[in-house]
This record gives sequence, structure tokens and C-alpha cells, in this order.
Amino acid sequence: MERTLLFSLLFFTCYSLQAQTNEVTLTYQPSSNVVIEYAKNKGVFVACPDVKTDNKTKKTTVEWHPTNMEWIKDYCTPTGFDKEEDYMKIFPELSDVQLDEQNFVPMSWRLTGEGGETVLHCYIRMPADEMTNMWLTGEEACLLDRETGVQYRVRRTEPDTYRKHFDIKANKGDVIDMKIIFPPLPATTKEVTIYGVPNWSLMGTTVPIRHEIHGTVSYQNYDTIPQFHRPNMKLEHMYENKPYDKQNWNTWKVMTDAHLIKPLQDGTMALWRTPEATYVAVGYEQNWTTEYFDFRQGTMLVDEAGHQYKLREILGVPKDELFFMEGCSGDYIAFLLVFDPLPLSVSSITFSEPDSEPFGAWGANWSGTVIPNISIQQLRDNQQLFDYLPRVIVK
Repeated sequence: MERTLLFSLLFFTCYSLQAQTNEVTLTYQPSSNVVIEYAKNKGVFVACPDVKTDNKTKKTTVEWHPTNMEWIKDYCTPTGFDKEEDYMKIFPELSDVQLDEQNFVPMSWRLTGEGGETVLHCYIRMPADEMTNMWLTGEEACLLDRETGVQYRVRRTEPDTYRKHFDIKANKGDVIDMKIIFPPLPATTKEVTIYGVPNWSLMGTTVPIRHEIHGTVSYQNYDTIPQFHRPNMKLEHMYENKPYDKQNWNTWKVMTDAHLIKPLQDGTMALWRTPEATYVAVGYEQNWTTEYFDFRQGTMLVDEAGHQYKLREILGVPKDELFFMEGCSGDYIAFLLVFDPLPLSVSSITFSEPDSEPFGAWGANWSGTVIPNISIQQLRDNQQLFDYLPRVIVK
């Protein structure tokens, strides 16, 4: 009868394997004078290789770490690398002090729509005046639309380093902007997976797509508070009139009259934002007339910048206390979790649930859960799945 708080987004899709590749010519073109920011990340921090200094010229050099493309021998020393002067504005969470004091190089990136194409900007802050043995990408570079399965393959790189190792000459501390160009993404794109950029750890990384134009986000308005049926307590204790004891299920509360919904994938989630709170609905299939649930203290939402939004309550049921929910097998029910308010600027969240202390019950599971990069837009699109649907029984 045990249930724990495990979330999914109903992203299960069936694919047919085909022996052929379908190539499509795309005609969608965003305005050529508009820059749309789809996604960005300060990136992983890579240990800086040893920097060598020429005693005569005082110039510094560094050889970048080998990649798994060492078998490709093509090499070049291109010119025309762009320098990103607004790097600290793009990634305000970084600071010059942090960057100067640490022996690590942040591999930051930014995905944009500009000039009728999609551009993956790969940034690197020069740890020396010259960097050798760098690798950007080759034929593996691809953006995969998670919803449609369409692949947007690499067109070119700027400057031309495609499928080559190369050197970069600049000044130590300069931020170099290397670009990988793809076909344009349709305006309906919600989520893509990025492949083929190993030094930036983009080898199957999935990111939600937002639309930020000229640095101004097209934020949506706040939602209204969702109207959920509030469960009632049927029994203060299952069988034994004793204080709550996690190890004794006879002392757990028994709830009834859950919020009923139409059938959906177990663990499906929706979200509403208001100025006062964030509401997250979670749906479950009820397989037994009585099942137990667990919503734990320390459960939180975490945004892209690392800010935490704590769980305040679960509408009508206990928090950090195991309880029974009584209903009918075949019911689909939903719980409404209330968190601290999320700003409208947040486009994705990580759900974090801590481990629980072991407890004695059939099928007990006390492991925690961390689910990263959950799209806010997808959660809001799921709101209509949680309309109340009264139970209908035919005998």
C-alpha cells in the first residue's frame, strides 16, 4: 500500500525505429533583427591545466585537456574569435573575484535565436594568452526537440573550427565566444537536448526553452489559486489511540474524500504561481481502498540560481507524518502542495525531497528524490488535468 512522492511529467513517448533518415527543409524564420535567449548556464567548472610562462616574452600558454576526439588530426589556428564584453552581465552569479582566485575555468554557454538561425554560444575565459589543443564540435552537434523528435543538425561554426583541433590567441582573462550554428527552432519548441559539445559537457543535456527577447523576459501573469477539494480526517488513529509513532501504523491518521481527477500517469504534476505562494498538484492512481503516503519536512523547489522555496503545507493532510488515504480502487486522486512563492522570472525548477528515516511497513521506501530542470511552462500546461471529477460508479 506504500506510496512515496515520486514525480514525473508524463513525457513517455513511443517511437518507431526506422531504417531511413527523413530530411526536412525548414522554412520557419524568426525576425533577423531580434535576439531570443532560449537557455543559458554558467556551466561546469573544469580544472585549469598547467600554465607555462615564456621567460623572454612573458607570454603565457596552456594546453587544453585531451578530448575523446584525439584521433582526429586536423588542426588549425583560426583568427576572428569574438570577445564577450558583457560576460558578467550574462552570468551575474559569477564574480571577477571568484574567477581570479580559483584554479578552475567555467565552461559557460548560451542558446539563442538570432539572424534566422539558432546559435549555441560557447564561452571560455582565457587562462593564458594562448590556448592549444582546444576542441569545439564536429558532426555530433545536434539539437533534439524532445516533443517532436526532430533533429536540428549543426550547420557550421564561427570561426571555422568544425571537426578540427585549434589554437586560440588572445589576452589572459578575455572571454572568447565560439559559436555553433543550427537551423532555427520553431516558436512552439518547449525542450531540447544538446549533443556533441564535450568540453562544455553538452553530450545529451536536456534544457527547457524559454523566450527572452533583448534581455526582457516575456513573463506570463500570475495564476489564480487552484480550487481543490480538501480531504477530511476520518480517524485520528488507524486502530490504536496512542500518540503518532512512525514505526506503528496503527497510530497513523486515516484521511478520506481526496480530490478526484480523471485518469492520468501516476506522479503527474502541475503548478500554479501566485504572489503569496506556489501550488504544486501531484496525481496518483489509487490501487487499494486504503493506501499510505508521506510528504516530508525539507521538501523544496530550487530555481536555476539555487534559491530554495520551502514546502509550507499539503492541503488537508499531514506534513512529515505518514498517513492513510481511504478511497476506492480505481480512483485517481491529487494532493496540493503549497510552497514559498516563485518569481515569475523562474522558467525551470528542481524538485528535492530528502531521505526519510526507516519505518516499518509493507513495501516501505524512505529514499529521497531529486528531479532537475522541470519546465515551469509544462507544469502550467498540466493545470487542466487536475479539474475535479466526481466518482461515478455503475453497479
